[in-house]
Amino acid sequence: MVLNHGIPHDFLDTVERLKKEHYKKSMEQRFKELVATKAMEGLEAEVTDMDWESTFHLRHLPQSNISEIPDLSDEYMKVMKEFALKLEKLAEELPDFLCENLGVEKGYLKKAFYGAEGPTFGIKVANYPPCPTPDKIKGLRALTDAGGIILLLQDPQVGGLQLLKDDEWVDVPPLRHSVVINLGDQLEVITNGKYKSVEHRVVAQTDGARMLIASFYNPGSDAVIYPAPALLEKAKED
Repeated sequence: MVLNHGIPHDFLDTVERLKKEHYKKSMEQRFKELVATKAMEGLEAEVTDMDWESTFHLRHLPQSNISEIPDLSDEYMKVMKEFALKLEKLAEELPDFLCENLGVEKGYLKKAFYGAEGPTFGIKVANYPPCPTPDKIKGLRALTDAGGIILLLQDPQVGGLQLLKDDEWVDVPPLRHSVVINLGDQLEVITNGKYKSVEHRVVAQTDGARMLIASFYNPGSDAVIYPAPALLEKAKED
């Protein structure tokens, strides 16, 4: 969890406000209709295949698709473009810190991510409405992320994110203006298991709607992913 990420707190407050306004105006009713449809089909007791979340996705790199997302106000679109740039900058600073900690050549991870056209970067904007039966359904089912570096902006008030540690689920408490950093499967491969891709989930809540913005900085679509030779050599020596 990072607090000194350099992103102004008032800017993050603006992102939070616009996100909640957009959900109320454009997404809340659609989610309620989806849930009602499931109930009419008699599936309310069999919802293990459904995440209790309402989402949309933005692609930032290699080419933005934000203009194709329906129902975004001009202000929200402008702010999310700026948000993507700020998170991209933060994500691009992290690989060199990881290289230093691993004892490999500076810039190695960036090169591994690059491929022919550069890394990919996308944003998932998610809302987790209050759930009447959280014992039957997860906000987001347990999984690991397939990619590289994941930056999470949590709801500042409503929790729900959990990580699996030593076979037990551990809460990640919300901390206003912080960014939670998670590492994905491909980074685990590149680092030869030195960094682990952590299994996580979101627990549905009965009280309070929860928001989450997850940014995914991943290797390019044509990047070839394999363990860093320097780390393989270290493993042999150990």
